[in-house]
Amino acid sequence: MTRFLLSMLMVALVLPSTTFAHKVWLRPSQTVFSGNDPWVTFDAAVSNDLFYFNHFPLQLNGLQITAPDGSNAEAQNSSVGKYRSVFDLSLAQQGTYRVAIVNRGVFAGYEVNGQRKRWRGKPEDMASSIPEDASNVKVTESIGRVETFVTNGAPSSEALKPTGEGVELIPVTHPNDLYSGEKATFRFVVNGKPTEGLEITIIQGGTRYRNSQEETHVTTDANGEVSVTMSEPGMYWVETSTADENASIPEAQSRRLSYTATLEVLPQ
Repeated sequence: MTRFLLSMLMVALVLPSTTFAHKVWLRPSQTVFSGNDPWVTFDAAVSNDLFYFNHFPLQLNGLQITAPDGSNAEAQNSSVGKYRSVFDLSLAQQGTYRVAIVNRGVFAGYEVNGQRKRWRGKPEDMASSIPEDASNVKVTESIGRVETFVTNGAPSSEALKPTGEGVELIPVTHPNDLYSGEKATFRFVVNGKPTEGLEITIIQGGTRYRNSQEETHVTTDANGEVSVTMSEPGMYWVETSTADENASIPEAQSRRLSYTATLEVLPQ
């Protein structure tokens, strides 16, 4: 299986975290800047610890960068290594950038001559990859979003508008205006609609040097919102996942959705 498919499947299959689960993440060198055309470097990886490179690089297929004016921005100096992927971004515009890796895929289970088979890949490859004589075919669509946010100057909101696909975070508190000891509120939507009952997991980085993950679990209310207070500054990993039957692929009977964000909490 190619590195792209492995990376895509790890994103798509992100489930509520457990103590030793692999975690998918995209981390900027910092999130808040000021000045004339500053640069930021991003690391992307699948790892056992936050935010350390010790398992697998997150492939950059599906990288989407939205500039403050809503236009697409291009990454520079992209590279995929043994344990991480990296790229740079010039923050030529004032305001907030949304940087995301979005992966879409399908998982299929089927039988051929009484033997159970599995296939995973891209939707456009499914027809040619599953035998015509396959029976008991069950297909699941997957959409995974891994993202972060960076701001040059004053925070802005144009780039933060939802795409209407999968799970997304809609800031009530701006993601680049987070401070330790202050309450932050986020709204989570599925296909653009606020969703109640999503379990959100929040973990501060540096887990390599702790005996426990020290996870925080909160659940979205009727408005799709959660409020949390991060007591310490640092980089935080935010994750949720869900499943439904609203697949956009005609052959799919169900859909699995995952979302991960890296947020920086600054000292007061």
